[in-house]
Parts: sequence; C-alpha cells; structure tokens
Amino acid sequence: MSPTLVSAPSGAEEFTEVVVVRHGETSGNTSRILQGQLDPELNEIGRQQALVVAHRLSKEAKPAAIYSSDLKRAAETAKIIAKVCGVTNLELNEALREMHMGYLQGLKWDDAVKKYPDVFRAFDISKIAESRNQEIPGGGESPNQLNERCVSYLNKIAQEHTGERVVVVSHSAAIQELCRHTYPPNSSIHRNIPNTSLNVFRVSGVTGRWILERCGDVIHLDGNGIRENSFVGDGASV
Repeated sequence: MSPTLVSAPSGAEEFTEVVVVRHGETSGNTSRILQGQLDPELNEIGRQQALVVAHRLSKEAKPAAIYSSDLKRAAETAKIIAKVCGVTNLELNEALREMHMGYLQGLKWDDAVKKYPDVFRAFDISKIAESRNQEIPGGGESPNQLNERCVSYLNKIAQEHTGERVVVVSHSAAIQELCRHTYPPNSSIHRNIPNTSLNVFRVSGVTGRWILERCGDVIHLDGNGIRENSFVGDGASV
C-alpha cells in the first residue's frame, strides 16, 4: 500500500496529517515514576499495546514516514508500528524526547511532590504565565522550552510531508505541549494521554496553522484485556 495523500479540512490550504502516538507502557509508568529522559524499555504490556496500535494503524492510510523519540520506550513502539505497517522510512530524533525533569527524574510522583513542592508550580495550570518559564533544577527544562522543541520539530515534519500522513511517537508531557499549541492563549485545558493513545493533528507547513482533530484515543485497547491490565495513564508518570 502506498502513502495516501491527505485532503485539507477546508479551502485550498494543504495540511499534513500527523498522528502522534504515546509510547507503550513501562515499569516506570506502573510504579508512577517520573521517568523524564531516563531510558527504560517497554514492559510486556507495553509491547502488547504497541502491537495492537500498530495493527490499528495498518488498517488506515499508510504513513509516508514514522518519526520517534530516540528513547527506548518510544523507539521500540515506533519500530513495532513501522514493521506492521510496512514503513521503512523511520527516523529517531531527540527533539521528540520527554521533558527533562532534572533531579525529579527517578522519583515517584507523590514523593517528588512532597519533597520539591515549589518545583511543581511549573505544572500548575492556574499559574501559567508565571511558571511556564521555570526550569526544573538539575538540568531540567521549562514547559516553554519543551513546547518550543516539540512544536518546532513537528512544523519541520509538516513542511517535508505536505499532503501526506506521518506517524510520530513521543511522550506524555511532550504530547500535552503539542495539544496545548492548538489551544487559546493561557488556556487551562489538560488532556489525558494514555499509553499508545492516538492524537491526530493537521498541520500546515506553509501557514503554520494547527488543528487538533482527536486526542487520547485508545479504542484499540478495548475488548482485548490489555486496557484492564495496564496502567491507567493518568499523567502521574512522564
């Protein structure tokens, strides 16, 4: 099956359809650990999730390319998708990595909140303007730095694949920022991004316009027992 061209939602403007997939489950997810840019592999449930989402994508329009974070949990998910979908154009790039969480990486979520409460102001949606430039101590990023890194790379992808469909594999906080790019300024919307969820964007590489069409879609995990046995993906592990 050859890559299928994507029609623009309206008018003459051409869009790239970007299907962003969160990686499969890891042991860090199930333990509610702040993984950040630590590099654990998928667990067995995560591999099953990746295979199920890959088969779902294989029944849709074939992507022209697959892009992924180079961290193991994302790269393995992407390689499974590429194999099942018959896509040979797979590129790993650190621009799609999870947010660097500084010295919070490796801590359980609840322990980190108790030990470093001030750091979590950067994630408080009620204090967006004053906290989004706050870098996490220990070499961590700010939300705005994460946003710039991920949005810039997706714009680059869109410019290279106008009128085509691509798959991107990334991480929870990174995908939150991609969704945020489509919201009104200072929006307090927060999305649930479960493992292997589909998040579908249409991005114009010419005008820079973004449209969020679908978010947090895990219907492929229903009815096969995987969802019942997996981490709920409530955002408490990134």
